[in-house]
Amino acid sequence: MHTYEYELDRKFFEAIDGDEVRKGNVTVTVTVKRTSSTFECNFELNGVVQVPCTRCLDDMDQVVESKNRLIVKFGQEYSEESDEIVIIPEDEGEINIAWFLYEFIALSIPIKHVHPVGECNRAVSSKFRKHRAVTADEVGEDEVVADEEDFPDDEEEQTNDPRWDRLKGLNIDEN
Repeated sequence: MHTYEYELDRKFFEAIDGDEVRKGNVTVTVTVKRTSSTFECNFELNGVVQVPCTRCLDDMDQVVESKNRLIVKFGQEYSEESDEIVIIPEDEGEINIAWFLYEFIALSIPIKHVHPVGECNRAVSSKFRKHRAVTADEVGEDEVVADEEDFPDDEEEQTNDPRWDRLKGLNIDEN
């Protein structure tokens, strides 16, 4: 078994030219274990990348932690059999893992990534507040609304619609 360590920094992300991440500092540890006909590569990634905030689009630091596995086999031509299995031509005998590392990082970023409360761009937050559809009872003109109230999470409990309350009593297991 062999172990390799890499530091992925700004230069790596600029060279990869991916859409998700442009900057970051990620430590990668790769352990390669050879079996009779394959190489099993286990990746452990830890670090911080900069991505645009979902709310205000300013750059924010996002912690990334990921453990991934890649099995490399030899064959006639390059192909990806599955998410974890890659076939490389026997005559080449090597694989460039740079794009795989980038994909592991991009896939470890949550779909919704936002600044902590109060750290979003104030100008953008005020524009959202200005164009948000609310009644006068909800927000007074002089009241300052916190970022979390401006953009409620989908998981937050919403007020119930009385038309749906009647369906709660149905027992669908009886049918």
